[in-house]
Amino acid sequence: MRAFRLTAPHETELTITSQPEPGPGEVLVKVGAAGVCHSDLHIIDAPANAGFPMPLTLGHENAGWVEAVGPGVTGWGRGEPVALYGISGCGQCRACLLGRENACQVNRIGGPGFTRDGGMAEYVSVPAKQLVPIGDLDVALAAPLTDAGLTPYHAIELSRDLLRPGATCVVIGVGGLGHMAVQILAATTATRIVAVDVKDEALALAKQIGAHAGIRSDDDAAAQIRALVGRSPGGVEVVLDFVCATPTLTLGASIVATGGRLTLLGLGGGSLTLAPNAAGWAGIPVETQVVMPFYGSRGELREVIALAQAGLISPHIERFPLGNAPVAYERLQAGTLQGRAVILPAA
Repeated sequence: MRAFRLTAPHETELTITSQPEPGPGEVLVKVGAAGVCHSDLHIIDAPANAGFPMPLTLGHENAGWVEAVGPGVTGWGRGEPVALYGISGCGQCRACLLGRENACQVNRIGGPGFTRDGGMAEYVSVPAKQLVPIGDLDVALAAPLTDAGLTPYHAIELSRDLLRPGATCVVIGVGGLGHMAVQILAATTATRIVAVDVKDEALALAKQIGAHAGIRSDDDAAAQIRALVGRSPGGVEVVLDFVCATPTLTLGASIVATGGRLTLLGLGGGSLTLAPNAAGWAGIPVETQVVMPFYGSRGELREVIALAQAGLISPHIERFPLGNAPVAYERLQAGTLQGRAVILPAA
């Protein structure tokens, strides 16, 4: 079968490899769609000692159809449309037993496209427990929901206590995850949504899908947001930073309200200094929480799928055949994608 694989550090190749066989407790899935994520770029650029197996088929946002089941698997029929939950926990620690494999206290990031072959191929084999039915939802729309939808949904769930009617949530970075966050906020809260991005087209998309205001990420961004929310110690109840470069972290710290929440989700490599002193914490107001969500639970993925099935959220995608996977990654690296790129191995 064809597969887009990481063959060595910094090297990818569209190649031919053997079709996987489902082992005990596993299901073979015919891949209909696989999302292209910034995390993949970090895997591609990681050094040889980072712990990723090679060769490795990329793709941790996957959806398709059950093709075959391994020994001991029941309840799944051939042709059934499914999305694949992307994280594999140890299954034994307290977090995993509570259904929070994304917070596994034993394993680091594990799952298809991370520690085993992912979905940028014609077929992928995964544990049966990671399948979530999607009904008649388009697989190309379902695939990015497994991360680009799930991760912001989980982050928003963590701040439900602050996302009250009349509160303000600032979404920094309206890319693959950020544009889903805007939709989820609009569908499930009555909070004011302020989108921040460097690109005018991203801000236009944000307002089209539910943001109440769009602000360019420049030197005037903090002042413009303060004009909406007022002076400190008031401010923004929840900041969702999908970039996490130093300028966006600094922006978030400058606009968050006393008792608010800074939610850090991006991979921009920035830093924010927190220095305890007699006056409190430098850089952020007192009583402010800083949280770093990761992925979400399988239960939350079911809820994300349900929102999409109800027509309340829908990822904005660009579709690419498997042969054009390198082009999709080039576009991602260049920042010329709007929404999420999705590879279609079955096309």
